[in-house]
Amino acid sequence: MNSLFKKIAIGALAAISSVGVALADDGLLKPFVLASKSAGTVAEKADAAKSALQSNGFTVVGTYTPYPDATILVVTNDELKSNAAKSEYGGFGAVQRVAVTKVKNEVEVSYTNPVYMANAYRMKGDLKGVAASLEKALGKGEEFGAKGLSEKKLRKYHYTIGMEYFDEPSVLAEYGSHEEAVKAVEANLAAGKGGVSKVFRVDVPGKKETVFGVALKGGADKYMEDKFVMGVIDSKDPRSTAHLPYEMLVTDNKVIALYARFRIAINFPDLSMMGENSFMKIMDSPEAIRKALVVAAGGKV
Repeated sequence: MNSLFKKIAIGALAAISSVGVALADDGLLKPFVLASKSAGTVAEKADAAKSALQSNGFTVVGTYTPYPDATILVVTNDELKSNAAKSEYGGFGAVQRVAVTKVKNEVEVSYTNPVYMANAYRMKGDLKGVAASLEKALGKGEEFGAKGLSEKKLRKYHYTIGMEYFDEPSVLAEYGSHEEAVKAVEANLAAGKGGVSKVFRVDVPGKKETVFGVALKGGADKYMEDKFVMGVIDSKDPRSTAHLPYEMLVTDNKVIALYARFRIAINFPDLSMMGENSFMKIMDSPEAIRKALVVAAGGKV
């Protein structure tokens, strides 16, 4: 039996129990917010969302179409960057993601919940101002993507026994300086090494930290591809398209990434371990993603 699956299976009862405790608490948070759901085209809705975001102080730093009928806008603003500068590994929280997804005959506009992400990424501030700005720009309907997690649980989250925490990222590569590391990552992403390419870049002000958003597709291993992973696990309505894109963080002279057993689970905390549309179906993806990112970072697999 695959060692990943063994770890997951051993911790199954503990994970289910801990979710039950969280459900009893007040003020539970969910990873995504559904802004709207209506007729139209993805292109029309994406253009409208981009305009609304820019009018409310956001900068669109990247656009990603991981598969047909889905477009993701990656945005940042001064509050996001300032909070990232004050937080360890804060670059992971320097952006928010807005997704436009066609589901049957309607188009969903959704976005990552900034307050959820601020706690999941252990940031200094709670990003409630960013949440208010996104709501003003796009609207706010239901929060979705989980039964709900408390702030306390999010700040020490891992999927289950033996799984990685936020502060246990993968070290992909090391260089002589921050500038050398950023230059190498830029070049490798431009070349599409490992089937990984650039979606966005944000430099965190006042510290040697740069976050890259990356597209995972076109690699030698299907298990690393965004389309494959999302095709298995993103089966519910509303869709959790705003899970993408993945990030690589250059912090000082190191290139790191959140390990997939954390990065995927934090956006899909209620995903079952076995059966259809389960973690078992993507059990080879965490290592496939890590290896692809190592290549993109210029490290050694």
